[in-house]
Amino acid sequence: MTADLSRAGAELELAARVVELVRAVVGPAAQTEVVVWHNAEALTRFANSAIHQNVADATTTVRLRMHLDGRTAGGSTTITSADGLRALVERTVDAVRLSPADPTWPGLTAPTPLHVSAGHPGSGEHSGLDFGFDEATARADPAERAARVRDFVRAADGLETAGFCRTIYTSAAFANSAGQAVEGRAAEAALDGIARVNGSDGVARLASGRLADIDGAVLGARAAAKARAAERPVELPPGRYEVVLEPEAVADVLGNLAMFGFNGKAFAQRQSFAELGAEQFDPSVTIVDDPLGSRGEPAPGLPFDTEGTPRATLVLVRDGVTKAVAHDRHSAAEVDAESTGHASPASRTWGPMPTSMRLEAAAPATEPVMPPADPGPTAESARPLVAHMERGLLITDFWYTRVLDPKSLVITGLTRNGVWLVEDGEVTAAVGNMRFTQSYPQALGIGMVRGIGAESILLPDRWSGVRFAAPALHLSSWNLTGNASG
Repeated sequence: MTADLSRAGAELELAARVVELVRAVVGPAAQTEVVVWHNAEALTRFANSAIHQNVADATTTVRLRMHLDGRTAGGSTTITSADGLRALVERTVDAVRLSPADPTWPGLTAPTPLHVSAGHPGSGEHSGLDFGFDEATARADPAERAARVRDFVRAADGLETAGFCRTIYTSAAFANSAGQAVEGRAAEAALDGIARVNGSDGVARLASGRLADIDGAVLGARAAAKARAAERPVELPPGRYEVVLEPEAVADVLGNLAMFGFNGKAFAQRQSFAELGAEQFDPSVTIVDDPLGSRGEPAPGLPFDTEGTPRATLVLVRDGVTKAVAHDRHSAAEVDAESTGHASPASRTWGPMPTSMRLEAAAPATEPVMPPADPGPTAESARPLVAHMERGLLITDFWYTRVLDPKSLVITGLTRNGVWLVEDGEVTAAVGNMRFTQSYPQALGIGMVRGIGAESILLPDRWSGVRFAAPALHLSSWNLTGNASG
């Protein structure tokens, strides 16, 4: 099963039909917004070094939100027939009449064109551009995903492997009764795999707007090298260690910063660490949310949010200074700001958060570090940082991270998929997994960042539709509080 790309304009037509249907049922007094998205996901899974599952699913969802007589309600359906759409409208009308008054209703998005960046071809009357959309990725078939799995398994050279290769195609549209009408589409590919030997795991992950960018052999060799290097780990005492975090671990840092720090609802309720205009990070830190892609990369997301607000690059931190948080129309109204295009079906409950964050990579070194004869477990992007570490830990990944204090963003969690002791710039021993308890903003604070890798790597989403680009990161201190074994 491959994605159906013959649907150009179908979602926008459907959204406009629902807006007109609401007008016919309750008259012009209702303020109405409709989002229609068609999502086609195909997944090839492998375990025990063999493909065991290939699945594909395509669903069109219609989400309606209505404000009538000072009350707000919403509903959704996947039944797009005339009867299904009428039933959705009638259910939502009934719900809005039973809902409590909604004095926080921010109104509808006015007609606003999408942001157009140079060099991207047009994709339709209302979208204006394709945002680097790669049609070959959207049309990818099981054989193309299987080829990357095969290359990953072969490159692991006999180690036990498991993981997935995935492609996603999304086509969506928005319309409201104020006249806003926009549409867009996106495609993404990802490979996430592990290799295992004698109980030691190595991981390699990569996402891209182009399946052609996913090299299974490179990823499989990286995962295998990490797994072999992680054998016979030693235990180290708890304490504060200098660390180099590889991109997988940095993605967890970005994810928690997005959910609890740069979240407009948390900011409005004073539950976020973010202080606009304050120097809260090391001057080397710049973080942007970039849903439209950059540097020739295809966009990771759609060019508008579920309220029809156009998306654009949002600078969250510039040279260590906090500049912005993500807003939907509700959270923006609370603090007298403008929506940044971060509404989602869950943003009213969980708050609007950045979904395409990137920690800006450092400029390449003028004197490149020569690669060692045996690179061992160190990812290429982290090698120059490791070479400058006197004594500390190289950490691949974090998992099961949980918030202890959302205001200061103190997180506890475990390392995963490889930890190594580094002495005088050389990896000297594998280390057993450890628990940590660490404030993420504090770890990136002034004077705490010793180096940033020269390449940001796009990683597969940890939550649906949320993905981050991360370089390796060299930090002065990370609080390791115990060994995972006891």
